[in-house]
Amino acid sequence: MQKKVTLPLTDEAIRDLKAGDNVLLTGVMYVGRDAAHKRMVEALDQGQDLPFDVRGQTIYFMGPSPAKPGQVIGAAGPTTSGRMDAYSPRLLTEGLKGMIGKGSRSQEVKEAIKKHKAVYFAAIGGAGALIARAIKKSDTVAYEELGAEAVLRLEVENFPATVVNDAHGGDLYQEGKAKYGR
Repeated sequence: MQKKVTLPLTDEAIRDLKAGDNVLLTGVMYVGRDAAHKRMVEALDQGQDLPFDVRGQTIYFMGPSPAKPGQVIGAAGPTTSGRMDAYSPRLLTEGLKGMIGKGSRSQEVKEAIKKHKAVYFAAIGGAGALIARAIKKSDTVAYEELGAEAVLRLEVENFPATVVNDAHGGDLYQEGKAKYGR
């Protein structure tokens, strides 16, 4: 069974999510990768505003391919989340509530997720063309000069993801290793 979750995330929605839950996300999310994360944290360090209000928001770690004529976006698969680990705790402190990518997160990020009552979702790597179908609108918000690493605002409908790290300290990857490991 899949849970339907509306974005931006609320504390109540996050409280109900558990590691292993399959979700369909609908609403607004943002896209940002390494270079965008670095710029956002540098802006915070310099006392500047971020290009969007991160409070309650979800960031998808994705680098889209160019859209073909008639498409909103090209393939939109996740990128490795560990590359954002140096920046995620700071953004969580600022109110970020959700992250989507692939792969495990550092212990520091997992602790920040729990402390700030947030959630980390995994999207299926290699399914970028299928994931793109859930994206109904895409607009560049900041750092356009970064090309595929610019910050985008996406409107999504039934975007498929799985809760990996929940606000209660649950970790699907660790649970899976414990359950199926020898």
